[in-house]
Amino acid sequence: MKKATLVLVIALLAGLAGCGQKQAISDDIIVVDITKAPSSKKELILQDFMDVEYVALETKDDFLNRGVVHDIGKKTILVTNQDDGDIFVYDRTGNALRKINRRGQGGEEYISCFNITLDEENEEMFINDISLQKIHVYDLYGNFKRSFQHKKGNGTLFYNDIFNYDKNNLICYDQYNEKIPFVLISKKDGSITKEIKIPFKKKILLLQQTRDEEHIYIKTPGPYRRIITFKGNCILSETSSDTVYTLSPDYSLYPLLVRTPSIQTMNPEVFLILRFFSDRYYFMETIKNVFDFSTGKGFSRTFFMYDRQEKAFFNYTVYNGDYTIKKEIYMNWLRPVNHEIESWQALDANQLIESYNNGELKGKLKKIAATLNEDSNPVIMLIKHKK
Repeated sequence: MKKATLVLVIALLAGLAGCGQKQAISDDIIVVDITKAPSSKKELILQDFMDVEYVALETKDDFLNRGVVHDIGKKTILVTNQDDGDIFVYDRTGNALRKINRRGQGGEEYISCFNITLDEENEEMFINDISLQKIHVYDLYGNFKRSFQHKKGNGTLFYNDIFNYDKNNLICYDQYNEKIPFVLISKKDGSITKEIKIPFKKKILLLQQTRDEEHIYIKTPGPYRRIITFKGNCILSETSSDTVYTLSPDYSLYPLLVRTPSIQTMNPEVFLILRFFSDRYYFMETIKNVFDFSTGKGFSRTFFMYDRQEKAFFNYTVYNGDYTIKKEIYMNWLRPVNHEIESWQALDANQLIESYNNGELKGKLKKIAATLNEDSNPVIMLIKHKK
């Protein structure tokens, strides 16, 4: 199987400000032709280019969870188990505040809790219920305030990604929309306040399906985000397009990254997925849109990063500097959060205890691990941009 061939165009950003606030875009566009896999590799320590904070989630008998973080504000962390309807509200230091569960069949309840968006300014949370194609709005104590439907259209349409855009709007991505996948919607009633059109010829989905006489089986390579907030900007990645854009305050789209050959000309397609942004490094991967249902194998990947300082692509390994051993961090596991916090990862308590007993930890992580027991909730690692 041939390795993926890419050409990436990376536009340097300068004077980054807020998503929906004034920003400056550099005209200096760097073109890097990657017709071969990167020949060089870098070994990096995460703490050398990002700030890291650890939050130990308080553990109580009725406050046990898997540490699935949905959103983080200046005062609040929202966590779930993903499958039971429980929403655990912590303060920013990890103290347990309250547990909310409004799962049910009633008009003020949700069936599924696909993702939760925190609006700390208005003291609200938006629960994306894709089972009902609906967004439910609650206050931070679980009191129902209102709900509204996803936008209407033909076929299966729902918001995969939702982020807090500004005081009045959410920014959403609809994976199945064939023309306008990105929209701003009102926090009050869900009405579309702005359509953001990404140019592409036809919609191409990163999935494979097969069927028998009774069922259709669909396989995807796992979750990835199409909206990434990077130091105040919104980066929009529609994988059917060859260009990744930065959204400007007047809703103009400025190219951040361009790929070639065109996704529209490939068979099978090789998709470009963005994972993690820092001031110096852009982490990404390619995924080949091939899956064998008989063997359960497919969606082969190539991981690489772009070094803005050296203006080149590299293979990479990233280690957590709070270990005395080489403890790798898998950058494709990290999930974007918001403008302040680039990403998060849950660290299992039992694994931390084992590492502590083996003398493999240092610094703040070592101090936290010393307080854990086998029933403790995960420790949340927050990865933030250096100030």
